[in-house]
Amino acid sequence: MEIADIYLKFKSTSGICTDTRKLKQDCFYFALKGDNFDGNKFVSKAFNGGAKYCVVDDKTSVINDQCVLVEDVLTTLQTLASYHRKAINIPIIALTGSNGKTTTKELIYAVLNTTYNIKATIGNLNNHIGVPLTLLRFTEDLDFGIVEMGANHQKEIAFLSDIAQPNYGLITNFGKAHLEGFGSIEGVIKGKAELYDFIKSHDETIFVNRDDQKQIEQVAEYEKLITFGNDVANDCVVSFVDANPNVTLTYKSVQINSKLIGSYNYANIAVAIAIGQHFNISVENIKQGIENYVPDNNRSEIIKKGSTKIILDAYNANPTSMLAALQNMKQLKADNKFLFLGDMFELGAEAEKEHQAIVDFAENNFENNIFLIGQNFGKTQTKRTTKRFTNFQDIKSEIASLALQNATVLIKGSRGMALERLLDLI
Repeated sequence: MEIADIYLKFKSTSGICTDTRKLKQDCFYFALKGDNFDGNKFVSKAFNGGAKYCVVDDKTSVINDQCVLVEDVLTTLQTLASYHRKAINIPIIALTGSNGKTTTKELIYAVLNTTYNIKATIGNLNNHIGVPLTLLRFTEDLDFGIVEMGANHQKEIAFLSDIAQPNYGLITNFGKAHLEGFGSIEGVIKGKAELYDFIKSHDETIFVNRDDQKQIEQVAEYEKLITFGNDVANDCVVSFVDANPNVTLTYKSVQINSKLIGSYNYANIAVAIAIGQHFNISVENIKQGIENYVPDNNRSEIIKKGSTKIILDAYNANPTSMLAALQNMKQLKADNKFLFLGDMFELGAEAEKEHQAIVDFAENNFENNIFLIGQNFGKTQTKRTTKRFTNFQDIKSEIASLALQNATVLIKGSRGMALERLLDLI
């Protein structure tokens, strides 16, 4: 069946579903496959749950004339998303980066949503499946669509850009993330900059942080730039004021008090302001959007338990974001600081070196109360006062013996470490 015919079927449904546990009435079920599941086996369940059509790539799963047999379900989903994006023809803002993608996406949404009708990537559905699903949620009546793109190897951002066809692009930063897939920081830069390559080749617009030299190098001699940063030479001037612990900045002589912690979030806020300015959103609405955004889902959350203040940043971690969190913790005006640091994943051959570098920084800047959790940190060389735990269970009794009154606690680690479990122990 041609993609145009599949698109007509899609237009008559309530939307795409890929999980029979989350079916909606009259949805279009796509029987995706993974390492441990095959959606083709759940076609009957999909129809019983309300699906109007099912796309399958196993001919034995065709049980009625409402089934659409294709060569590959995932490829069909991606092709359908690209077809839909061209059909609705709305402005798309795409972003990627090593750190802060989801927070930045949410900030941009918070600012634009004060004035415009928009939709954005839900959560971090930012890969080869999530981006198509995001695009297929967009409708032609929207003023903007915001698409977050993630990648752990080269050519992935280029592929996602071809599907999303963005009109505006931005990269939060280049950091030491997914080194196992990218190979090196140079590989990270090349892979993430594929978004800039697409934007430049299509003569579209880039929002770029002029304070980030690595990014400026990637857009040298390109003219369709909207620059932002502290310097008055920028198209959008956003002045950093403080981060103790929340980030405060000024824009057009108006102070904006965010609910985000850490100076590393300055650039994430600044680009949201720059986008708001470019699309003629009032200063009052920009301030409202930024100040009303509350981080959640273990991303730079501040949680108070009695007299203890906890900085929970356990959604993910890599050497760049871990170092930034420690630098922020160092400058905080607080006594009785505690660090609970969990392993960083997907670093490949660099894992041992990068974990040791984090330990060295922590021990050189914090006298005590350093707790390392995980097998990678367990292999590091540490001072006698630093405590290591190869797994989460081992730290439980240790926490019970700590005096955490009037303390400031940082919890930081990769998603697989699930360090938010520490909250129940503090």
